[in-house]
Amino acid sequence: MPLLRLHDSSLAWPFLAALLALLTLMVALVELNILKYAYERMGIPPRYILAILLLTLLGSSINIPFVAFARAKAVSGQAVHLFGMSYAVPVIHAWPGVILAVNVGGALIPIILSMYLTLKNRLFGTGLIAIAAVALVTHLLSRTVYGVGVTEPIFIPPLIAALVALALSWRRAAPLAYVAGTIGTLIGADLLNLDKLSGMGAPVASIGGAGTFDSVFLVGIAAVLLASLIQPSSPARLRSQ
Repeated sequence: MPLLRLHDSSLAWPFLAALLALLTLMVALVELNILKYAYERMGIPPRYILAILLLTLLGSSINIPFVAFARAKAVSGQAVHLFGMSYAVPVIHAWPGVILAVNVGGALIPIILSMYLTLKNRLFGTGLIAIAAVALVTHLLSRTVYGVGVTEPIFIPPLIAALVALALSWRRAAPLAYVAGTIGTLIGADLLNLDKLSGMGAPVASIGGAGTFDSVFLVGIAAVLLASLIQPSSPARLRSQ
C-alpha cells in the first residue's frame, strides 16, 4: 500500500480511468451500506456522507505542492514486489529536483475529518496516545521503495488502530480508531520518512498517496470497521453518550 506516493504526470489519463472505476466501486459500496455504516459509526450525519466520499474521490487526483528539494536521481521503468504486492515504477527522465505535495483526498480531507471527530468527541488525551501508538508501529513497518515511495502492510495499521481505540475508549472506539489510523499513519509512514525523500528517485512525492481507497483513507475506514465488529453498539447510542 503506497503511502508517500511518487507520481508521474504521464500517468494522468490511466489514473483518471482508474478514478472512474473507483467511483463505480464507491457507489456499489454505498449501496451495500459498508461505507455509510463506517461513517455512521464515527458519528457523521448521514446527509454528509455522500458529499465526503465524493470530495475524497475528486480530491484524490489533486496534489498541492508546497516544498521542493534538491536534485535527485530519477529512475526508469521497472516492477517492485513488497508485502505481497507489485508496484509499477514509471519511466522518468531528467528532473531538476523533488517536489513534496499533499494529496487532497488521501491526506487533507482525512485530516480535517479527524480534527472534527477529535473536537466533537473530546478525544484529546486518548487521541494523542492512540496516534502515537499507530505512528510508532507504522514507522517501524514502513519500507522505502526506490521509485515507488513509502509502502506499508495493508492490514496491520488499521488493526493496531482498532485495538488501541478499543483499549482506550470503548464507547468512542469508532471515531478514535479513525483518528488514530489516519493521523498515526500520516505521521509514522509519511512525515517520519521525509528525510528519505531526496533518495526516492522520482520528481513528485505526495503525502497521502493516490487517495481514495489507498493509504490513509483505507486505513481509517478499515480501523472503524474492525473496531465496530468487536464493539457492536448502535450508532445512535454512541451519539447519545
